[in-house]
Amino acid sequence: MEFVNEFKGLNGNLLAFKEEVGDAKKVTFAGAPGVCTPYAELFAYAIRDKESVFITLTNIESAKKIELTPQGMQLSEPADPHADVVALLGGLTLPKSNVKIDDLNQMIDNILKEDGKLIGLSYMDMFKEAGWLDKVNFDCIINGTLTGSIRKK
Repeated sequence: MEFVNEFKGLNGNLLAFKEEVGDAKKVTFAGAPGVCTPYAELFAYAIRDKESVFITLTNIESAKKIELTPQGMQLSEPADPHADVVALLGGLTLPKSNVKIDDLNQMIDNILKEDGKLIGLSYMDMFKEAGWLDKVNFDCIINGTLTGSIRKK
């Protein structure tokens, strides 16, 4: 994959995703439960004018709609996971997620519409570190780097 652009901060991360999603009508996120769910909700908020769905790991039957509520984006009723864009979250690469590449690619084949886009959303080069770059046919990876500090009195 070739370098295309840089962004700064969380807002830049969300705007990069929104731009990559483009004119798609529906996005399905797939990620690890708990770890990825809030990220999917955050990214879904950036594209709240589109339909969003969340799948736990590679379990298509777990698909739930992500909808805007007074408390923010939240998982709700079961949903059809077929989408114009599938966004894989980096938590899928964690060893505790136990995701098999063959299962992942089969899920993608089953839900990504023809001429759809596969986006990776990660931090700290999770897909690269897991060796997925040559195993998953990403159209785009949006990768952020987290840095931080702690200050005390």
